[in-house]
Amino acid sequence: MSIQLKVNNVATTVDAPPEMPLLWVLRDLLHLKGSKYGCGLGLCGACTVMVGGHAVRSCITPVGTIGTDPVTTIEGLSPEGLHPVQVAWEALDVPQCGYCQAGQIMSAAALLQHTAHPSDSEIDDAMSGNLCRCGTYTRIRQAIHEAAQNATPNPTK
Repeated sequence: MSIQLKVNNVATTVDAPPEMPLLWVLRDLLHLKGSKYGCGLGLCGACTVMVGGHAVRSCITPVGTIGTDPVTTIEGLSPEGLHPVQVAWEALDVPQCGYCQAGQIMSAAALLQHTAHPSDSEIDDAMSGNLCRCGTYTRIRQAIHEAAQNATPNPTK
């Protein structure tokens, strides 16, 4: 079945069954490898992307449910790596092994898109579904605060 999507600001059509997880469409059909397969149950957050500006677990999101909502992956967040979250991540040396980091960054970017200056508890709530085997949670929180300070205000919010 042909499904039309807008991924990273590019309109595309994929031939996929509507129940196929978005993660497999991104990785296998569109060759966007930044989103990772972790648990397959939506519990670890390694597969997190934004759909319509909200963080979603792409491993449990059927591609047929996306509709016209734009999909943003780590590759489309800022191809130059200049999104405030990406800059803060690098400045604070957040990643260790790096496996979960694309999902962490996408969850953080979605949070900041809706909450310009989140509190520690808002950060903890938004990031609670993203697991990090290396335990970099303190640096993740610090990076989100730094990104919030350096982000350009969104005039529509």
